[in-house]
Amino acid sequence: MSHVNHLDPRDPLVLDTHELGRRPGSMRAIHLSVPAPDELGTDVIAVPPGSELELDLRLEAVMEGVLVSGDVRASAVGECARCLDEVAVDIEVELAELYVYPDRARVAEEDGADEDEVRELDGDLVDVEPAIRDALVPALPFQPLCRPDCPGLCVECGAHLADDPDHHHDVRDPRWAALENLQKPTDA
Repeated sequence: MSHVNHLDPRDPLVLDTHELGRRPGSMRAIHLSVPAPDELGTDVIAVPPGSELELDLRLEAVMEGVLVSGDVRASAVGECARCLDEVAVDIEVELAELYVYPDRARVAEEDGADEDEVRELDGDLVDVEPAIRDALVPALPFQPLCRPDCPGLCVECGAHLADDPDHHHDVRDPRWAALENLQKPTDA
């Protein structure tokens, strides 16, 4: 069974479901703009902590608990995988998460559900941060690009190839060095 630390109702990602009661079919729409939590992303690209998360959610009472569904929008910032310039990406993901009543959570776990898969209500409160994290982080680009045709950096000197498309180095293969000596005129 998932052990819920008591949630703080002042946390912007903790939602109160009290209005729904335990009446299946009752629904409430929520439109919020909240600060993004820490570590919402990867080392390559992430939503900056404190930046705006837009939530358009529906809380629906069902037999097992409360279904939270809707859309989450954010802007992620990272660096281009090719040229290391800053990249900003707008992300929109759909969220659908069932938060079960504590008595239903025990039944689900007895029926073989993994403890980590069962999200449980804490009284009338639900914490949507883990569900947002689970939906948003996999939607972030694995290798973000500043533009699809980014040429990257020169492997020899690190110059931005986008700034100088004709950039090149005359690099000779050291395996041919002995033959190059044969081409040089001899001083006989």
